[in-house]
Amino acid sequence: MKIIACIKQVPDSEAKVTAADGKVSWGDAPLVINPFDEYAVEGALQQKEASGGTVTVLCVGPESAKDALKHALAMGADEAVLISDAALAELDTVGAARVLAAAINKVGGADMVVFGRQTLDNGAGLTPAQTARVLGWPMLGLAGQIKVDGGSVTVERVIEEGRQIVNAKLPAVLSVVQSIGEPRYPSFMGIRKASKATIPVWSLADINAAAPAAIITRTELMNPPARETTVEMIAGETPAEIAEKLADKILAEKVL
Repeated sequence: MKIIACIKQVPDSEAKVTAADGKVSWGDAPLVINPFDEYAVEGALQQKEASGGTVTVLCVGPESAKDALKHALAMGADEAVLISDAALAELDTVGAARVLAAAINKVGGADMVVFGRQTLDNGAGLTPAQTARVLGWPMLGLAGQIKVDGGSVTVERVIEEGRQIVNAKLPAVLSVVQSIGEPRYPSFMGIRKASKATIPVWSLADINAAAPAAIITRTELMNPPARETTVEMIAGETPAEIAEKLADKILAEKVL
């Protein structure tokens, strides 16, 4: 079985994101593999172990995104490819889906494409379904368990109403949730292997794709208005006295 896991590099969850001169900045916070995408890699590796085959990891991003790909290699993925092009600086989810679909077709022969449920920076959760639409493959989302039997795949979807069992013919696109299992820690040997790996970089020309025009564009970017707050501690000899003072403050501020 040939499995492709699609990942993204995002700012660390502890980053303090600000807007300056119309651009997003996360200061000195490191860039890491999207936490939800670690589950995608874990799900792909589970299927490799169950059915045999290979796991290839794809990422669209700048040169720095090789670090996220090396994390996936250290977890146990066999190959990694970075799609990087100056024309991809302002991708929306539709554009990302078209680029990923073109890269998946270039890799060729994929039986399953696995995504995380969403990205930490955008959070739309639309790219898996949009990629499936471009490829013309069935989409099975929010998978907590995956079972491949011959030429079909059955998943247990984790939804608000409970659990739902669905299946489809392969090839198919899946998105997974945390119920798939905790992502494995990169092994020492995996880290060494990943550090020495040469990750190919594909441009739009390499995947025979044109720069997708953004359907959604950002017209303005700003920080939320600053709010100044003060705290005043109300003291008193008795609870009744404190309550009376508090009531006076509330009436004075016209809260009530």
